[in-house]
Amino acid sequence: MSTEGKPYHWWQTGVVYQIYPRSFQDSNGDGIGDLAGIILRMDYLKDTLGVDAIWLSPFYPSPMADFGYDIADYCDVDPMFGDLATFDRLVAEAHRRGLKVIVDYVPNHTSDQHAWFVESRASRQSPKRDWYIWRDPKPDGSPPNNWGGFFGGPAWTLDPATGQYYLHQFVPEQPELNWRNPDVVRAMLDVLRFWMRRGVDGFRMDVVGLLIKDAELRDNPPNPNAPAGLPPNDIFGRQLHTYSEDQDEVHDLIRQIRCTLDEFPDRVGIGELWGDLPRWVKYYGEHGDELQLPFNFRLMHLPWKAEAMQASVDALEAALPPFGWPNYVLSNHDQPRFASRYGGQAQARVAAMLLLSLRGTPTVYYGDELGLENGLIPPHKIQDPQGVNLGAHRTRDVARTPMQWDARPQAGFSSVEPWLPVTSDFEVRNVAAQLQDPSSVLTLYRRLIAVRRGSRALQVGSYRALEAGVPGVFAFVREVDGERVVAALNFNAEPVQVALPGFGAGQIVVSTSGREGEVATADLTLAPHEGLLMTL
Repeated sequence: MSTEGKPYHWWQTGVVYQIYPRSFQDSNGDGIGDLAGIILRMDYLKDTLGVDAIWLSPFYPSPMADFGYDIADYCDVDPMFGDLATFDRLVAEAHRRGLKVIVDYVPNHTSDQHAWFVESRASRQSPKRDWYIWRDPKPDGSPPNNWGGFFGGPAWTLDPATGQYYLHQFVPEQPELNWRNPDVVRAMLDVLRFWMRRGVDGFRMDVVGLLIKDAELRDNPPNPNAPAGLPPNDIFGRQLHTYSEDQDEVHDLIRQIRCTLDEFPDRVGIGELWGDLPRWVKYYGEHGDELQLPFNFRLMHLPWKAEAMQASVDALEAALPPFGWPNYVLSNHDQPRFASRYGGQAQARVAAMLLLSLRGTPTVYYGDELGLENGLIPPHKIQDPQGVNLGAHRTRDVARTPMQWDARPQAGFSSVEPWLPVTSDFEVRNVAAQLQDPSSVLTLYRRLIAVRRGSRALQVGSYRALEAGVPGVFAFVREVDGERVVAALNFNAEPVQVALPGFGAGQIVVSTSGREGEVATADLTLAPHEGLLMTL
C-alpha cells in the first residue's frame, strides 16, 4: 500500500536522545551537569550526532532522595540545574536548531517536602489530606497491607504526628498522590499545561501504570516465580503486583492526560510501563486516544540472542493496533549500559544498528553512541537508593556516569571531580577522539542516523522478518513505495553464510565493520558480530 502523502509526526520519524542532566555537561564547576551545559552541547546533538528530539530527565526542585524523581515543585527548576529563564533559553536554542524538547513528568508521587504533602500531613483535617494515600494501621500497628517498595522494605511509612501510614512505592521521601481525587487530577493536568506553554513538545511520563491502585488496597499475592536469593528487605520482588499497579481504571486518567496534550498542537505522550504485551498494548487506547508511545522495554531485558530479539519484535508487531506506532529502547538511566549487558563493543555496534533500523521510534541513551560501558563505582560512592538499600550489584549509578567529551581531566564534563566518576577509559572513549576515528562507535551512530534520515523506508516503511537460513542471525526488510532496505545482523561470534533469496544484489549503505560495496543477498557472508544495512 502506498503511503505517499500520508502525514507522519515528528515523534514517529525522529530519533530521540535521552539526557540525564546531572551527567551531561557541567557549566559552572560544581561537578554536576546543568541546563546551561546542555545548551553548550546543542550543536553536538543536532549537527554532529543528528538526533531530532531530546528528552530531559528531571531538573525540578528536589531534595534528591531519588535524584530528581522526588519533586518539591513541578513548575520550577532546581537551582543546581539553573532556573526557568535558562530552561526557556534551552527550549529556544533547541527549537532554533529544529530539535524537539521532551521533559520528564512524574505524576505518581511528589517529594515529602512538596507544599502539597507538607499541608497534607499537617493534620487529618487538612484540606489536602486526601491528596495523598493515608490509611490507619492494622490493629497490631502494622502497615495497612503487605505491599513492598521498589527499593526495598514496606511501601508504607507511619506518620507519628497523625497516627496514619502514607503510601510510597519508592523511597519514604516519595509519598504517592491520590489520583482518585479530582483536585489532584486538575492540579496535575495544569502542570502539563504549564510546560507546554513554555514550548515543551512532549512528556516522558514516569511509572504511569501506578497512578491508580486497587480501591480496597488489598494485599498483593506472593510471586511463585520470585528469584532465589533476594535480600530479606526485597518485599517487592517476592510479590505479584496485582493490586498495586496496572488497574483498569488507570486508562480513564491516561485519556484525560491525552486530552490535555491535545489542547496544544502535535505534542507527544510517552509512558513508562511494564507488564505483559496484551495489557501493555492497551495504553495506546481503544481508538488511539491514550499514549502515542507506551515505552517498549522488551528488548532491554532479553538475552543477546537473535531468535529472542526477533520473537519480541514479531510479537510486538502482531499485537499493535492499526493506529499504534512502535518504539524501541535498549538503555536508560535505570538499566546497565548495553555495551556491558550484551557482552562488549562488537555486540554494542550490532545493537545500535538494530535500534536504528527497526520500524518505530528509537530512543538513544546519552553515551551509548560512544559505547560507554558500566562505570565502576566504589562502594563508598554509591548514591542511588536502589544500590544503597538492595546492594551494590543493584545500583543504577553504573549507567549514570558523566558524558565523556575529550581527554582532559574529568573527560571535559567538569573542571572539578564530578558527582560520579568518569569511566577508566575516558582518554580514548570520548567524543573528540571518536570523531577522528572513522571506525569508532560514534562514527557508526552518525552514519546510521544520517542514513535513517535519508531513507523513507527506514523512517516509515513496513517491517517483515526474513528467514536467514542460519541460527543467530536476525534479518528483516523495511519497505515503502518501492524503496527497500534489508538489515542482516549476525549475533554469532563466528562468520556465517546467509541466504536471502529473492532480493538479488544489495548495496551496503552501513556496515558495523566498515565495509562497502555490492553483495549478493542469496549468498552473503557476515563476519562475527557484523551487521549490514543494504539497499536493493
